[in-house]
Amino acid sequence: MPPKLTSLDHLVLTVRSIDETVAFYQGVLGMNAKQFPAADGTVRWALSFGQQKINLHESGSEFKPHSETPVPGSADLCFLSDTELSDWQGHLDHHGVAVIEGPVARSGAMGPIRSIYIRDPDKNLIEIANTV
Repeated sequence: MPPKLTSLDHLVLTVRSIDETVAFYQGVLGMNAKQFPAADGTVRWALSFGQQKINLHESGSEFKPHSETPVPGSADLCFLSDTELSDWQGHLDHHGVAVIEGPVARSGAMGPIRSIYIRDPDKNLIEIANTV
């Protein structure tokens, strides 16, 4: 039997500005931003929510090893939420964040979802979804 993966521990976003990214993901999306000591002794930034973590690399100062072509704005991320999309829309409007599409029906990893789409400061596509 071949080996199997069990879960995603973290992913990395390459961003233009750690400060702008932290402000958006913490202030608008409600994630927790924190610095953490890496195994190599450097201090890095991460965003956490639930049991997930997004490590941040600032463009031009990426930690090695990194993706072949680390560039800001190349991510397309979908986040699940128990908060109704209409509440998210009001919250996003309050923060001046435009919904660029939705609500629309989509297919998630575990089944049907309903989604809205926004962009973060680096123009990454961010999908906020409710399970149906």
